[in-house]
Amino acid sequence: MYGNDFGTDQPPGTEHDTHHDAEAFTALLADEGRVEPRDDMPEAYRKTLVRQIAQHAHSEIIGMQPEGNWISRAPSLRRKAILMAKVQDEAGHGLYLYAAAETLGVDRADLIDQLHSGRQKYSSIFNYPTLTWADVGAIGWLVDGAAITNQVPLCRCSYGPYARAMVRVCKEESFHQRQGFEILHTLSHGTPEQKAMAQDAVNRYWWPSLMMFGPPDDDSPNSAQSMAWGIKRFSNDDLRQRFVDMTVPQSEALGLSLPDPEIRWNDERGHYAFGEIDFTELFEVIKGNGPCNAERMSHKQRAHAEGAWVREAADAYAAKHAVRSESVA
Repeated sequence: MYGNDFGTDQPPGTEHDTHHDAEAFTALLADEGRVEPRDDMPEAYRKTLVRQIAQHAHSEIIGMQPEGNWISRAPSLRRKAILMAKVQDEAGHGLYLYAAAETLGVDRADLIDQLHSGRQKYSSIFNYPTLTWADVGAIGWLVDGAAITNQVPLCRCSYGPYARAMVRVCKEESFHQRQGFEILHTLSHGTPEQKAMAQDAVNRYWWPSLMMFGPPDDDSPNSAQSMAWGIKRFSNDDLRQRFVDMTVPQSEALGLSLPDPEIRWNDERGHYAFGEIDFTELFEVIKGNGPCNAERMSHKQRAHAEGAWVREAADAYAAKHAVRSESVA
């Protein structure tokens, strides 16, 4: 999941049996058990999962745009091949996640319609532009690094299909993070102009990456319930601190500075202290006022419309195959 920055959007409402054995469900979670699609579950638990998994899937698909924009302009054939593989991975992640959401009784086409209509969101980080090749490195190192921090605990999510999907997603995201680090390392140890380009990308992506973890815990009313259900394992602020602690030493290895003069090691807390985040920007981007909100959605809607013939052909093939199977039977 590319962060927990979706705020308090209401999950899509779909029909589902609201009767369940509350005691058995509570006992299952207390025993660190896994909830499976056919198991009894509270309706609120199901809706929360639909919202989170769908928005995670949307983020993977929208996230293909800012990097796909650089495939044809990558500086070498090797870089093109690696970036193409990464974008392809993101498409696969979206597929896994839409499939996981469908185990909760929703239809993938409906989820995509809700994305197109603005009723569901995707991670705010993908509403920032990729201005230079170094931005691809910054996305890999910072954005995917933040995603890994969020996603590794999801491998222990209480909902089985989501947890199992995340195992493969996290393995591939770790490759993406190393790819970004390697791009920035090459640039930061290149010419002065290349290092300046890398530093500029880090300056622009640092604060939006911290916002990916969502608002502070006090302003995140859904977080406590998700933790009680075992969907989340750590709070927004705890995950953000983990990311900072991981990233500061990496920045030193890169020879790049983070654009926060307040970053310093705190012996008493055993963590890096960092400056205050202006969450006003986060909420504006979520509202649709980010630099690339309109561009991202316009591109997605256009691609969906232009791909209608593929979906229609697939439906026709499936229908033909079904008729043939019935005749053979």
